[in-house]
Amino acid sequence: MEKSTIYALIAVACWSTVATAFKLGLQYLTPLSLVLWSLVFACGFLTSVAWLQKLLLLSIYRQSPWRYWLMGALNPGIYYPVLFLAYDKLPAQQAQSINYSWALMLVIMSAIFLREKVSVKDWLACAVGYFGVIFIATGGDLTALHFESPIGVMLAIASTIVWASYWIISRQTQSHPLATMTLNFICGLPVVIIACVLLETVELPDWRGLLVAGYIGLMEMALTFVLWLKALQLTKNTARTSNLIYLSPFISLLLIYQVLGEAIQQETIIGLIIILMAVVVQQKQNKSTDNEIMEKSER
Repeated sequence: MEKSTIYALIAVACWSTVATAFKLGLQYLTPLSLVLWSLVFACGFLTSVAWLQKLLLLSIYRQSPWRYWLMGALNPGIYYPVLFLAYDKLPAQQAQSINYSWALMLVIMSAIFLREKVSVKDWLACAVGYFGVIFIATGGDLTALHFESPIGVMLAIASTIVWASYWIISRQTQSHPLATMTLNFICGLPVVIIACVLLETVELPDWRGLLVAGYIGLMEMALTFVLWLKALQLTKNTARTSNLIYLSPFISLLLIYQVLGEAIQQETIIGLIIILMAVVVQQKQNKSTDNEIMEKSER
């Protein structure tokens, strides 16, 4: 087995656990506090790896400081609080599945803000994908359009808008991917700290909260990104390696069932398959953005 495949499979395995970890973490911490402490661990890890790789973060930052502050405000500053709030309102299976529609949102926002040409097939793929989102959110009851948590669904969709916005801006960044991610997180951390100070009481969580926050910081935000980046650097076939990411949501559903005890609804599986099929069709139409889409660090 190629080294690139090994790195990619480890990354996929790690990402497959994070939806379950989100829900566990929210048992001990508020969504905002969970983001804060997860970011502390992620920033420490990413900064250490960047230092070991001799990346000159300060020099890179000075090239375009405003861009890193803007990207950091979006991801992780806004993205993760919104995502964790969605997980707090929805079953893990729904929040995770809806979040996978971010690639479709990227197509829509690129057409609106970047004036990119979008084919009829792309628009149809987006329409099919969002049909899958509605199918999941309504539990398959499309006639009544009853949502278990309308706010949760809106937050989950909002997280895809924030993530797509982040990717649109990050396309213009030419620095090393690890340096970019590290600087984004360093700049995003003060945003979350300020939000916590204004909205909550900042205090050290107990060992269980710290344990889950540390796990999320590494497996969702930091270590897994490094592993995935390594896989893409080593691979001779980016598309083949990238396609392994499609294993993640289904492994994640299994863990959600086994660990959280959520009964996986057939509507979730059907809707998720619809979303992923739409994403695959859309990506085949837009190969120039495939690598950007598949280098997503967080699920």
